Amino acid sequence: MNRPLELLLTMALMVLAAPLALAAVILIRLEGGGPAIYRQRRVGRGGAEFEMLKLRTMLPGSDPVGVGTIVARDDPRVTRVGRWLRRTSLDELPNLINVLNGEMALIGPRPTIPAQVADYTARQHRRHEVKPGITGWAQVQGRASIPWDERIELDIEYVDNRSLRLDLGILRRTIWLTATGQGLAPD
Repeated sequence: MNRPLELLLTMALMVLAAPLALAAVILIRLEGGGPAIYRQRRVGRGGAEFEMLKLRTMLPGSDPVGVGTIVARDDPRVTRVGRWLRRTSLDELPNLINVLNGEMALIGPRPTIPAQVADYTARQHRRHEVKPGITGWAQVQGRASIPWDERIELDIEYVDNRSLRLDLGILRRTIWLTATGQGLAPD
């Protein structure tokens, strides 16, 4: 997707999502105080690190317990509001700021943490040939229900076949999955 179109779509999404984002921020703050925005180092295009923004879904100070640790649905660190945000993927709304900053794209492989990238093979590093995305080919194919190695292969498939048509298809499918709630959260 070209940058002007991506910026136009990003700004439109920000306007449409602003009421939901504001409500989420208020609910996060009411539920447990602490910052509403969670910041985490991620790896982007060309292996460059950046600070990815998300709505906080866990209790303040509940940093991940290890590389690649899956946060289960019943994890006691996840707040009530956080469960809802995760289930609807609304916790990703601040990623739109990363898109405006040029660190992310709307569509592309999801960015991962540096510790995971350190273990990548040369082939797996191919996913860094493009900007990471808010959503991507692996996300619309099954997201967390797909094994990690398979997700990376889907990301490489995207890198090899990316086009405006594919991006618009991924965006359309993401909207459908988000609206229906299908396949968004791990079982």
